Amino acid sequence: MEDSQIVDLYFARNENALTETAQKYGSLLRSVSRRITEDEPTAEECENDTYLEAWNLIPPHEPRTYLSAFLTRIVRSLSINRCVERNRLKRKATVTTLSNELEECLPSGGDVARELEGKELAECVSRFLMEQSAEKRVIFLHRYYYCDKIAAIAARFETTSGKIKLVLFRMRKELCERLKKEGYTV
Repeated sequence: MEDSQIVDLYFARNENALTETAQKYGSLLRSVSRRITEDEPTAEECENDTYLEAWNLIPPHEPRTYLSAFLTRIVRSLSINRCVERNRLKRKATVTTLSNELEECLPSGGDVARELEGKELAECVSRFLMEQSAEKRVIFLHRYYYCDKIAAIAARFETTSGKIKLVLFRMRKELCERLKKEGYTV
């Protein structure tokens, strides 16, 4: 079933929307959550919570052309929240590792003025990614959005882990320079 038809089911408040969503995107959502939580039962809970959240958010949102991204964003948020809940004072190693990789580029979130500029920062990062080749953009998104391991990305692109690490290192460096040029401080 097409995404637009699934969204129509949500708008009609037809419970088949949940079934169709699970059938089309269930494995993707579970996979993203599993990479973040590193726990199958928690990943399944986050997947199910994603369907509930989608039910509550559609309408008013109408993600006809970006349903996959809409659902993935929800499951990522839920999964990260679960990690934080589970490890109140000590964040999960996976989330910490990815945060450490990007913290050299992104400004800290402690400053209230910077938090207000969050949307502008996101737009700047998006513009940066759109200027990259499709391969680099996919590598970046798989590492920092989908939380894929370096080895998994290397296997996907049939290359070495070293090459993926180098691509990510260079992209982080370029992103850092871009953000500094745009007036963001690390």
